[in-house]
Amino acid sequence: MAEGQYPSNSGFSGHSAGQNLWQSCIDQLAQELPEQQFNTWIKPLSAEVADDLGKITIYVANRFKLDWIRVQYSGRISNLLARLSGQPVQMELALTPREAPVKSVSPQRSVEPIAMEESNEIGEERSASNLKNRLNTALTFDTLVEGAANRMARAAAMHVSGMPGHLYNPLFIYGGVGLGKTHLMHAVGNRLLADRPTAKVLYIHAEQFVSDVVKAYQRKTFDEFKERYHSLDLLLIDDVQFFANKERTQEEFFNAFEALLAKKSHIVMTSDTYPKGLADIHERLVSRFDSGLTVAIEPPELEMRVAILINKARVEGIEMPEEVAFFVAKNVRSNVRELEGALRKILAYSRFNQKEISILLAREALRDLLSIQNRQISVENIQKTVADYYKIKIADMYSKKRPASIARPRQIAMYLAKELTQKSLPEIGELFGGRDHTTVLHAVRKIGGERQQMTELNQQLHVLEQTLKG
Repeated sequence: MAEGQYPSNSGFSGHSAGQNLWQSCIDQLAQELPEQQFNTWIKPLSAEVADDLGKITIYVANRFKLDWIRVQYSGRISNLLARLSGQPVQMELALTPREAPVKSVSPQRSVEPIAMEESNEIGEERSASNLKNRLNTALTFDTLVEGAANRMARAAAMHVSGMPGHLYNPLFIYGGVGLGKTHLMHAVGNRLLADRPTAKVLYIHAEQFVSDVVKAYQRKTFDEFKERYHSLDLLLIDDVQFFANKERTQEEFFNAFEALLAKKSHIVMTSDTYPKGLADIHERLVSRFDSGLTVAIEPPELEMRVAILINKARVEGIEMPEEVAFFVAKNVRSNVRELEGALRKILAYSRFNQKEISILLAREALRDLLSIQNRQISVENIQKTVADYYKIKIADMYSKKRPASIARPRQIAMYLAKELTQKSLPEIGELFGGRDHTTVLHAVRKIGGERQQMTELNQQLHVLEQTLKG
């Protein structure tokens, strides 16, 4: 039997067979798809499964989404259902009825998000007179784990939620995937609505804004489009890098931007890079993005990763031993999304084998992840990658030369070695030409401190990290 296939006499039998099949399909898609795609297109789906598992009806909110699901995802979903159930499954797509089907199962990720990016659509479809805010009420300042990595961004976001339209307008938050940018935006919207329930708030992904522009252009409904966007008190827009090369979209967003600022409404945006690092975005938009406050969210530090893991486990009703959380946190460094994935694997492994969570169990559950990390990220690989990036010789990493053009990349390589490997300071020093561990510690503290303050350095480090992680 193929890996991941469930025979009818095991996981998918009895009254909950349909629920289990659909949930397993959703869990698999959650692993395969980027977070934004999963949350936008897959998570809002519900399904009705026949008792014999031979037919499944998947309900989609509107015609536009139904067509998109059919083109982009139906083949993959159909294949997954057949593989998981061990038999052919007839799949149909249908518009969500006014009353949910009795056997409807709404997909849920196995761990409720604490500090990760999320973009749920909540409630009924928006009518002309009722603007849906698309906020996820679970994503608040209270559920966001705070640490040095997000402290400045969190403080700025809290200020905006308390005094929208004043300082930090627009607020531009940037950082890598899965670090909590979207969580912060939802928290701003939820806090503002708690204080001012009548405020007009909208959270939207940049791709949806593009779609709205296209529909307004096709249907000649730009007056309605402008009425919708220009009347907001708070606009929260995710991943503005998706505006690249879309001239009409950029023009309409510029107009909305100007209209909202003129009426002292607030705009909060996120991106994977700082404003001046955005490619194929018109200069006048970039200058607007950069006119308020720009803050970065960094990958979470060790203590923050530990806290996130323990909190996420508690959401699942599990008390994770602190030593296990430290073990996982030391090995999963890049973002909260990967932490969640690692926790999901550990919990599933624990339940399947009916064993208590321990370091030994965590090591076994994450063996593939640990193997990939150990194979890909070594101090030698870091030295080579950094040397190539800054155009110096690899031999300079070990030499005693001290000109800035060499010393600086060497310090950056030491910093990355401490962040991305399990090597101790003395071990790293030895691999950099037999240097003392205090030299490595100085480099780590220096680069780590400057990263918080220097946008260009932070962007360089982000590129290096992404390169090393493949």
